[in-house]
Amino acid sequence: MASVEIQNVHKIFGDLETIKGVSLKVPDGAFVVFVGPSGCGKSTLLRMIAGLEDISSGTIRIGDRIINDVEPKNRDIAMVFQNYALYPHMTIAENMAFSLRLAKKPRAEIDSRVADAARILGLSDYLDRYPKQLSGGQRQRVAMGRAIVRNPQVFLFDEPLSNLDAKLRVQMRAELKDIHFRLKTTTIYVTHDQIEAMTMADRIVVLRQGLVEQIGAPLDIYDRPVNTFVASFIGSPSMNLLEGLISDDGMAVMTSGGIRLPLAAPVAARGPVLYGIRPEHLFVSKDGEGLAMLVHNVEPTGSETFVQGDVDGQKLSVQLRERIVIHPNEKLFLRFSPSNSHVFDKTSGQRLGE
Repeated sequence: MASVEIQNVHKIFGDLETIKGVSLKVPDGAFVVFVGPSGCGKSTLLRMIAGLEDISSGTIRIGDRIINDVEPKNRDIAMVFQNYALYPHMTIAENMAFSLRLAKKPRAEIDSRVADAARILGLSDYLDRYPKQLSGGQRQRVAMGRAIVRNPQVFLFDEPLSNLDAKLRVQMRAELKDIHFRLKTTTIYVTHDQIEAMTMADRIVVLRQGLVEQIGAPLDIYDRPVNTFVASFIGSPSMNLLEGLISDDGMAVMTSGGIRLPLAAPVAARGPVLYGIRPEHLFVSKDGEGLAMLVHNVEPTGSETFVQGDVDGQKLSVQLRERIVIHPNEKLFLRFSPSNSHVFDKTSGQRLGE
């Protein structure tokens, strides 16, 4: 195992700079997730760590070794791709053993490593089968097994679950976390799915347009996003952002229609701001008082009810744990705690206050 350190790394394709001076450190044994929208540079950054893309400038270290010019096969990493990349003419055991055979490891060691990985992944009964005889989830396990047998310093995962159905993705997320808990190998995982990032990571790196927006533990990022991009990207449904101005006493945001949105602590700011409140932090007011929302759409899921509407002409989403009977064009009165509020500068998008 080893840490991974990225120092002021840039990547330029022709006239396009896709990675713009990224610096971060992945501690030894950590499970770090790179997350962001398509085109943010997360897969390019992963491929530079793997040696599949050249580094335009900057430094990448694995442990104490600078690996900028080290061949991929000599970096002591193992990468799992989105498309499994299994050899169809080889059995599962042969697929998992392939890299060890190339490295001319002793037969006894190869058999032992393959058996251990198969046991961890629940593949012991499938070693004599071929990839076409397995389900998508089983094939992805084989791809992970091929990485595990190498006993690398670092695992790299490039959206490995994106080809699986929703139910299987949930199952595989749990299995990946369990594997990491057992092996404790440094892991970097790339995804565009913020649910995967939240549920799997020790630390999340949020990327946008080749830059790091925020690094932190999942709940720290969720509870204290540094800007409106992170606030909107992390969380499903997204955080509500209502436009307004800071009140004279600094204890509320006032909408253009005069609605007062209270804050937990005073904020000193001039100019337009955005008042943030997550959908699950809004509750139905039983006394018919509170924030009045004109309902546009109701989506009951059984365990939750999602309601969309507007307040003072601005869109608002609510995530309720209770079941309610409400219809479009009716009013729903909501309550919430100021302690769950966030304030951002509308122009820069940066967080304001404590």
